[in-house]
Amino acid sequence: MRKNELSPALVRCLISRTFPAWADLPVRRVDLDGWDNATFRLGDSLSVRLPSADGYVPQIAKEHRWLPALAPALPLPIPRPVAMAGPACGFPRPWSVYRWLEGDVAASAAITDPVTFADDLARFLVALRMVDATDGPAAGAHSFGRGGPLDVYDAETRAAITALGRRIDGAAATRTWEEALDRPWRGAPVWVHGDVSPSNLLVRDGRLAAVIDFGCCAVGDPACDTVMAWTWFSGIAETTFQGTLDLDADTWARGRGWALWKALITLRDLPDDVELAATVRRMGWRSGPAEVIARVTGTDVRLTRETEPRDSGS
Repeated sequence: MRKNELSPALVRCLISRTFPAWADLPVRRVDLDGWDNATFRLGDSLSVRLPSADGYVPQIAKEHRWLPALAPALPLPIPRPVAMAGPACGFPRPWSVYRWLEGDVAASAAITDPVTFADDLARFLVALRMVDATDGPAAGAHSFGRGGPLDVYDAETRAAITALGRRIDGAAATRTWEEALDRPWRGAPVWVHGDVSPSNLLVRDGRLAAVIDFGCCAVGDPACDTVMAWTWFSGIAETTFQGTLDLDADTWARGRGWALWKALITLRDLPDDVELAATVRRMGWRSGPAEVIARVTGTDVRLTRETEPRDSGS
């Protein structure tokens, strides 16, 4: 069952079949949900999340196990699991129910002070890093490599650089990527969110109010949690984010690698301008992937197809 087939009617069937006490609650789509799950609001105080592919199923049990343990140590609310259930109503995967968290995603919300927002987010990530990581889920397939070594995406990144050809400065991208690979994480594993993006940050009254979607959380290398330094923050807010996180130069180099990988594969896979713009909006980036590549590599990026070789027709 594909993501576009996950509907309020399906959720109503699942709830009625599995949790009849909630059967009379209204179900409605959220304005902006993620890639890994389709999210629906259930009544005023609950949400339902349906994994959109089999690869996301392991995240359900992980969140139910670890989010209650993480929450007391963190300075902002995070999702609170309520229940999970198995396949039903033709939906072939486990699914889960959470407490609803109020707020608008940062990708579209009005933020009163970007510098304070950057500081609040960095303080949250520092607090997450400080939580005891003993027995936590080591980075792997469940986190799609987040928290693990960058070389898991080495072949894909190099292939994307080649595929993009003259649309980017391939030599600069390769140098940036290889620098990231040359600086491996040598510290003890720490907790990472794994998907820190404006679409996973909730805002109320202009301030950061909650952090959601821990499906990619793991214990490992914190570099993956730095990417908003290139995809969203700028100026003093960027400097504040970096300063409050207080990470070493090697970790920032790997963070550039994470941002570069994501921007490269996004630009490669979505050449259509309309589809690309919709994807960038969903991810909450301030600008398109070509601009992110330029920031990460410190180069100009040739953005248009006019720079690519034309077919002479011969």
